[in-house]
Amino acid sequence: MRASLISTMVLSPLLATTSFAQPDSPLRPITTYSIVARDSVTGQLGVAVQSHWFSVGPIVPWAEAGVGAVATQSFAEPAYGPLGLELMRVGRSAPEALKALVSTDADEAVRQVAMVDTQGRVAAHTGGRCIQAAGHHVGNHYSVQANLMESSTVWEAMAQAYESAQGDLAERLLVALEAAEGEGGDLRGRQSAAILIVSGENSGKPWVDRLFDLRVEDHPDPVAELRRLVQLQRAYIKLNEGDELWTKGNVEEAMEAYRQATNIVPDQATNGEAPFWVGVTLAASGQVDEAIPYLARAYQQDTRWAELVTRLPNSGLLPKDQKLIDDLVRRMKKGSE
Repeated sequence: MRASLISTMVLSPLLATTSFAQPDSPLRPITTYSIVARDSVTGQLGVAVQSHWFSVGPIVPWAEAGVGAVATQSFAEPAYGPLGLELMRVGRSAPEALKALVSTDADEAVRQVAMVDTQGRVAAHTGGRCIQAAGHHVGNHYSVQANLMESSTVWEAMAQAYESAQGDLAERLLVALEAAEGEGGDLRGRQSAAILIVSGENSGKPWVDRLFDLRVEDHPDPVAELRRLVQLQRAYIKLNEGDELWTKGNVEEAMEAYRQATNIVPDQATNGEAPFWVGVTLAASGQVDEAIPYLARAYQQDTRWAELVTRLPNSGLLPKDQKLIDDLVRRMKKGSE
């Protein structure tokens, strides 16, 4: 009773101040396809989107750890994002939040919005005046939605692809986008894409809870480019893990994280960053011979890594041993020949 009363007290002024565009206001035609989903195992919440519209990322996808995720598109009203999250934050389910917002929107007929909350409850709205082909499919803990598509098979193909996909949430969201492209995608073509994934629980540290936040602003094949960026981020996630472990003195665990990073993407994808830190970690722990092949791989990508070796002792990342530093630089150069 008390929780319901508090929720009502918060909800009423929130809806009263909703700043949806009026019928004679200019509307943003973010016609597109997207997916919102909650991973039932990890609790992660995510949105992925592609559109023939420049920089779709700041408009369509919204998500907050421990709260929910929102996609707002068609003649998009961005306010559905923060307002939907606020309503879910104060206890409204995704269906309740979407229903409340649609009921106050004079232009709901041209909106397409989907929401999922932290319990996996899902809702979607496709207005009757969205440009055809337009529709949505609500599944278990997810919704796919699309408008101005070449074919009306797009959203069902996305749903089937998502449900049958393997891997983590990022991978399954990408598979859904690729399925949309396989059915023709946006009638106008392709331009930008984005993916946003947050943790299932809120740690109070948004920079930790935001697991993937990647955008392709303008590209001839944005979904493929988005996949490349996701894979690259996976490598840097491992590099970051390695850095954190190293600063805590867990050298062996740090080294394993760095090695995993080198296996995720080729050396040129990180300009030698991944093999460089494996080499430095090995050298710092006294395993110089084992370090050289990794340092040489980095040097092959960019000769400036040799200069960085000389700067690390002052930061405590390598011993203050000039003979060792000279040896590392000499051998990494020779090993790259």
